[in-house]
Amino acid sequence: MKPSVRFPVSASLLRRLAYASIIANVAIVVTGGAVRLTASGLGCPTWPRCTDASYHTTPEMGVHGMIEFGNRLLTFAVGIIALAVLLAVLAQRPRRRGLLPLAIAVFLGIPAQAVIGGITVLTNLNPWVVGLHFLASMAVIAAAYALWRRIADPDGPAVATVPGPLRTLALLTTLVSAAVLVVGTWVTGSGPHAGDQGAARNGLDPESISQVHADGVFLLIGLSVALIFAFRAVGATRATRAAVVLVAVELGQGLIGFVQYFTHLPAALVAAHMLGSCLVLLAALGVLWSTRERRPVEPTPTATPAAEPVTAAA
Repeated sequence: MKPSVRFPVSASLLRRLAYASIIANVAIVVTGGAVRLTASGLGCPTWPRCTDASYHTTPEMGVHGMIEFGNRLLTFAVGIIALAVLLAVLAQRPRRRGLLPLAIAVFLGIPAQAVIGGITVLTNLNPWVVGLHFLASMAVIAAAYALWRRIADPDGPAVATVPGPLRTLALLTTLVSAAVLVVGTWVTGSGPHAGDQGAARNGLDPESISQVHADGVFLLIGLSVALIFAFRAVGATRATRAAVVLVAVELGQGLIGFVQYFTHLPAALVAAHMLGSCLVLLAALGVLWSTRERRPVEPTPTATPAAEPVTAAA
């Protein structure tokens, strides 16, 4: 019987694939925003087909059909990358603990996203479903980031690198960043970029909900600045650098947000703001990850065989 052929995957290759998965999922958020910002949300008016008679766009559907169908095709590309990551995790020898659940989560998140995207079309771009579509992408990006970081970690136990209260503060900051993203979808659902001229809005007052969103951003920046000083006080250099990156990303995102608000939401700035949302999430996760580290697994000591008793000669 011939031995089975195996194709071992190096950790460096696996990490590059995981990094590509992060980039692909961020890219599809931006292209999905382009669909909405060009009023192409119903360029393919049904799902899973593009029209009742065709799975692909037709010349009669014009540029809007091409944009919407192009975004659907990109979903397959993102799924192929996620599948490659999953297969690489399965092929790795020795098999790493903790990688497979994350790889499966990222892979299954792609078709789940496609289904939610289909529901947005079938509900005529209901703003609450559109917001859920965006937040589901954030969840997939978070899982892809966790996988990317976990690949570089040893398999030993996780050990905190900062005191417990500071790790709690980092977790709170991450949760506030997620809340800001959620409220941001409400702001979007109340604004002019509906994805189609006939799509409804969520009925919230744009000015009021924008103020709630801005208040959340101020809270997030305040917590992030506090993390910088707290991490420096305990000598946590790696965590301090991560917090500085988070504040820089937040300030850039906040600047884009204010400019787009006072310039009546130009499409280019809204697209940049969507990219910034992904970067804020990744930077917040980076801070949380910097508050602990995994140590290599200690080798199991080899037991010394007991000496045989010496029998006296007769």
